[in-house]
Amino acid sequence: MIWILVFLLVLGLFFFPQWWVGRVLKRHSDERDDFPGTGGELAQHLIEVHGLEGVKVEATEGGDHYDPIDKMVRLTPDKLDGRSLTAIVVAAHEVGHAIQDHNKEKTFNARITAAKFANVAQQITPIAFWLSPILAFVSPVVSRLTLGIAILSILASTLVHLITLPVEWDASFGKALPILEKGEYLNEQDMKDAHQILLAAALTYVAGSLASLLNVWRWLRYFRR
Repeated sequence: MIWILVFLLVLGLFFFPQWWVGRVLKRHSDERDDFPGTGGELAQHLIEVHGLEGVKVEATEGGDHYDPIDKMVRLTPDKLDGRSLTAIVVAAHEVGHAIQDHNKEKTFNARITAAKFANVAQQITPIAFWLSPILAFVSPVVSRLTLGIAILSILASTLVHLITLPVEWDASFGKALPILEKGEYLNEQDMKDAHQILLAAALTYVAGSLASLLNVWRWLRYFRR
C-alpha cells in the first residue's frame, strides 16, 4: 500500500507540472487588443533598452529559447507574432537569458559548460549500457566499470537540470518580472498572472530535475547489488 502511494506521489510530481503549465499558458494565450505590440516586438524593444548588442530575434519551431552561440532570442510563431499575455511574458523571459549572457553571469555560463559535457555524455550512455552485459562474460569488473561510466553519464544530465533551475528562476523572477513591472508594460492583474505563468514554467524544470535524480538513484541501486 505504501509503495502504491509513493508511486502515485512520484507520478503526480512528474505529470502535474506539465499539465498545469499547459493549462496556465493556454488560459493566457488569447489575443489582447490592449497590448501595443507582439511578443517579438517586445523582445526587440527590451534588447535595445538593455543595450544587448548583437542579439537578434527570430522565429523557431523548436520551442522558445535563447541561443548564446548565435546570440538569438528564438520564439515560436504564436509568441513572436502574438499579442497574448503568454507571448509577452515568454518573450521577456527569453530576453532575461540574453541579459544573463550579456552580464556574463556565472550560473548561466556554468549551465552552458555543463550542457556541452552532458551532450557528449548522452552519446556515451547507450553504448556503455549496451557493452556492460556483453563484457560481463569477459570480465565482471570491466562490466561494472562500464556500467559506472553509464551512470556517471546520466549524472551529467542531472547536473544540467540542477544548474538550470536557478538560471531559469533568475531569468523569470530576477529579470523578466522586474523588467515588466518597472517598465509598466502590464497592469496589476496582468502582473499577477505573469507571475503564475513563470511559476508554472519553473515547475516543469523542477519535475525534470526530480525525474533525473530518480533515474540516477534507480541505477545506483542496481550498481550496488
